[in-house]
Amino acid sequence: MSTAVVVDAPGEHRLTAHEPVPPAAGEALVRVHAVGICGSDREVYQGNRPEGYVRYPLTPGHEWSGTVAEVGAGVPAGLVGRKVVGEGFRNCQVCDRCHAGETTLCTAGYEETGFTQPGAMAATLTLPARLLHVLPDDADLTAAALLEPAACVAAAVLKADARPGERVAVVGTGTLGMFAVQFLRAGSPGELLVVGTRPDRDKLSRTFGATDFRTKDQELPADFDVVIETAGSASAARTAASLLRRGGRLVLTGIPAPGAEGLDPTDLVVRQLEVHTVFGAPPAAWAHTVRVFGAGLLSPLPLVTHELPLAGFAEAIELVGSGDPAVGKVLLRP
Repeated sequence: MSTAVVVDAPGEHRLTAHEPVPPAAGEALVRVHAVGICGSDREVYQGNRPEGYVRYPLTPGHEWSGTVAEVGAGVPAGLVGRKVVGEGFRNCQVCDRCHAGETTLCTAGYEETGFTQPGAMAATLTLPARLLHVLPDDADLTAAALLEPAACVAAAVLKADARPGERVAVVGTGTLGMFAVQFLRAGSPGELLVVGTRPDRDKLSRTFGATDFRTKDQELPADFDVVIETAGSASAARTAASLLRRGGRLVLTGIPAPGAEGLDPTDLVVRQLEVHTVFGAPPAAWAHTVRVFGAGLLSPLPLVTHELPLAGFAEAIELVGSGDPAVGKVLLRP
């Protein structure tokens, strides 16, 4: 019998029998191959996610890959059997932000797979087929389970608009940071610096294309054209801003704790820094990610350190929050 993880309330979860939901018109039923766990899933389990951004009881799982098993009316039958990943934001498609392609800013309200809608910590997932992105037939589905965080980074890289030969930097060495290095490297930068807190990430950063690595307590160079911050702390944002040249471009992807002190507005104005932020990934970022992945320019597998069955959900949540440097990306396999 297939199973699913259900979080009934903060700190309370169970494994339950899972019955696939037949796809309605415009929907697809996906057989889940693997699902990733990130800090936001831990927030769901601990009850730390902001009000309105989670709805209990809930099957989590917003980072996933799988194969289309069935489609509903109006969906091309050729999708059946294809390897896919899928966008999480359930946008309305009719508001002004959706029409502009900024679906993560949908004004109809927040709805997302794995947070307010059933997620992929189950044998199957049923969702609108318009959210699917088809992968190459030879795609590694275990690696593809990491394409959701990669898409969020792609959104940051597209906003940064780094040009060949520019000096670029990444602050943060977690999953998002390592994807940022790979995306930026694909754009032929003149220099690619990674700044983090863990010296052990030096080798991996250089493997992915970094030309220099520094810990934040070392002397840091400056005058970078583009900096992408992925660490999720106010201090990381300030470090990122300090690396920029006058008129440089900064993209923030991390979400600090509420009440954190922000960037110095005087510094932003006087140096005329261009600041962007990212929350989630719109369709253009997903499409870019799938193209880059299909071209062999993304290597997600080195980031995976643990694979567990769905029954290992509690253990996986603990691993994600352990702070153990040996723990990278944790995947669950239905």
